[in-house]
Amino acid sequence: MAAQQNTVCFRTMHLPAAERFTLAAYRSLGGYVQWERILREKLDPATLIEELKLSNLRGRGGAGFPTGLKWSFMPRSAPGQKYIVCNSDEGEPGTCKDRDILRYNPHQLIEGMAIAGYCIGATVGYNYIRGEFYEPIERFDGALQEAYAAGLVGRDILGSGVDFDLFTHLGAGAYICGEETALLESIEGKKGQPRYKPPFPAQVGLYGCPTTINNTESLASVPVILEKGGKWFLEQGRPNNGGLKLFSITGHVNNPCNVEVPLGTPFRDLLAMAGGVKDGKGLKAVIPGGSSVPVVPGEIMMQTDMDYDSIAKAGSMLGSGAVIVIAEGTCMVKVLANLSNFYMHESCGQCTPCREGTGWLARVVGRIAAGQGRAPDLDLLESVAGRIGGRTICALGDAAAMPVQSFLKHYRAEFAHLIEHGVSQAA
Repeated sequence: MAAQQNTVCFRTMHLPAAERFTLAAYRSLGGYVQWERILREKLDPATLIEELKLSNLRGRGGAGFPTGLKWSFMPRSAPGQKYIVCNSDEGEPGTCKDRDILRYNPHQLIEGMAIAGYCIGATVGYNYIRGEFYEPIERFDGALQEAYAAGLVGRDILGSGVDFDLFTHLGAGAYICGEETALLESIEGKKGQPRYKPPFPAQVGLYGCPTTINNTESLASVPVILEKGGKWFLEQGRPNNGGLKLFSITGHVNNPCNVEVPLGTPFRDLLAMAGGVKDGKGLKAVIPGGSSVPVVPGEIMMQTDMDYDSIAKAGSMLGSGAVIVIAEGTCMVKVLANLSNFYMHESCGQCTPCREGTGWLARVVGRIAAGQGRAPDLDLLESVAGRIGGRTICALGDAAAMPVQSFLKHYRAEFAHLIEHGVSQAA
């Protein structure tokens, strides 16, 4: 996947590939200046959090929760250990952006995590990385060694009296461990299954201690926000949609890529950055935020801007920023069968509606795709999906149900045709 060069927050993308991830490269672009300023001037954590709130940086992992507000939930003055955890699991199909941050900007993430630890009163951090990310893991670990050698993390950093130790923890490819509490269970050495909430991690998190969990892109954005100011970042996007955002553009495009653009950029511009629809075909549909969000017909997406509010008006969610492009001539039944199989496989099995429901969805969509569908199957799919969403501990159940509901909403005729004739309308 190519990385576009129009980056602003992730500036080492401009440098030659062999140099981007080094401490020297990051230093040459102002790296660790904000961290050193914080330590030198002993800046008030509350003031830093307010600057982050002003930026309106919303969580870049999918939920879109305001980062500064999340940090403010941490009872930083309470006694005892606190933790900052970075979610670098990136298991959402279509999402490839965090991998590139780890590959090309690992020091920016380290600086962002150190600043986060300082702001919430955490002296220990964990970066939970997807275990299959061999090169990103190597790059991050190498950067972490450089940061320790330079005295930028560890004990009594730069003689400031501030401690911050940072560790890498590897996942094993379980989609469910992208859910923040399942991730905490995994770090603790337990089976990766979501916890009931409340209590929330800010009160009872890792090892029973107050914990803040943020996405890779969210934490890596922090140094630039503090350098240029929350107002600057906010003005890069739109009201309630502050700043710049990384998007992964995949699927039927000529040039799959990661791009960093202001929130509110028209989708048609994003599509052009990826070289347009592959083979000159028309645009049939788009899944705008990773496989777990509702699909949107192409004609609607071509009139839609890429920000949280605009995508919501189009009937979907911005999610992780994984834009999956689907060309004309594609069988939407087969696309949904692929997605439904994924969610059946990745359900942790803890909640009955999800454990049983995802299997039902996969089997029914699968038999329709195989030309063996039955007339009542479409109503059955809607019934099963409606009994999963909102009835599970975490959002995986909703992630499995929403694609089914949206595909039937927009492409029901394709499903009905395949049931009636045994062959795809798109064939």
